[in-house]
Amino acid sequence: MNNLWNIILSVLTLVAGGGWLFDRRRHRQEVESLKADNRQKDMNLSKMYVDEFKENIADPLRREVRELRTEVNHLRNAIQRINDCPHSDACPVISELQKQQGRDAADPQ
Repeated sequence: MNNLWNIILSVLTLVAGGGWLFDRRRHRQEVESLKADNRQKDMNLSKMYVDEFKENIADPLRREVRELRTEVNHLRNAIQRINDCPHSDACPVISELQKQQGRDAADPQ
């Protein structure tokens, strides 16, 4: 009779232990699934931040730099042709540019 109780107790222990192992595995799978979901959400959020940065900061700056380059190129071309002007001897623009160039050379920063 004692041996029968030992067998019954062993079977109950196996059943209870098996359920615990099953719950543990299921819990571990749920945790891994949640981690994967969180990684995906983080990636989506990062992509959204990058897209907003591009749209609101990078693209407008890129356009502004392009416009500034165009204006600088126009100014450079005008300065290069300034000596061809028949009024260059008394030109206030040339005079101001030369003054500015002298100030820049004297102030090396």
